[in-house]
Amino acid sequence: MRYRVAAVSASALLCLAGAAGLAEAQPASLYAPSAMVFTVAQGDDATATVVRASTLSCAPSARGTHPDPKAACAALNAAAGTFDRLLAAPNPDRACPMHYDPVTVTADGVWQGSRVAWKHTFSNACVMSATLNGNSVFAF
Repeated sequence: MRYRVAAVSASALLCLAGAAGLAEAQPASLYAPSAMVFTVAQGDDATATVVRASTLSCAPSARGTHPDPKAACAALNAAAGTFDRLLAAPNPDRACPMHYDPVTVTADGVWQGSRVAWKHTFSNACVMSATLNGNSVFAF
């Protein structure tokens, strides 16, 4: 009888320990993670030199090294995380030189729980500025 009580007690402790382990597996937040790193690089390949970079996290609140995280998060939400939607037709009132001096922008990280690795190369910095005019995501 004494061994049976000890076995039942040991089983109960194992069940409690297992339940405690399940409780630890619960997510720490109700928000899907959104943490991004944005870069602007001089060049058009993997050896391009990064000249500026910024971080952005949008959930549960807008924060990071980005100068205007609230506006950048709002722009990404409006684009539903589809980075090609951030590109607009170049401003027709802005004349850019026709020389090729490529500039590449990238977005890497997680947007609302999904992995993102996006890049776009512009022919030069003027075209980048004219195309991303009014876009707060790459305004850093």
